[in-house]
Amino acid sequence: MSGIADMLWHFAKWSEATPLGKMIRNSEYAFPMIEFVHLAALAVIGGAVLIVDMRLLGFGLKKTSVAVLAKDAQPYVTGSLIVMLLTGIALYSSEATKCYASAAFWIKMASLLLAMIFTYTIKKRVAAGDHENKLVGALSIVLWFGVAWGGRWIGFGG
Repeated sequence: MSGIADMLWHFAKWSEATPLGKMIRNSEYAFPMIEFVHLAALAVIGGAVLIVDMRLLGFGLKKTSVAVLAKDAQPYVTGSLIVMLLTGIALYSSEATKCYASAAFWIKMASLLLAMIFTYTIKKRVAAGDHENKLVGALSIVLWFGVAWGGRWIGFGG
């Protein structure tokens, strides 16, 4: 293994050995309950992101400005993102070595990092400018779709 890969493998092993990882792995109900909250937060962020992205693409809610819509959606994006990150860490801790070996997990993590950076920088500036921007709306959808797709396929050992 390379240096970074070796460090990530040891981190995965450590994560599974934490009390949180053990508790979730040994509980019949912890993983599905945490995953339910994680997926509910995904639904909220998906709706909040899509409503703004569709407006950036020129679809729907034409009477509401892009800036107002983005400002109103922001608390839902940020709040659900926080819930997703916290529950995601808990889920990861219960099966970190499985995640380490999963290409879908790495696609999800790369997409998530890019989507967060994009959402809180470029998309935020464009939306505040109050103009439709098809490229920004489409790119946002693609990035967040990568997060959802990767997460969905982790469960299939992808």
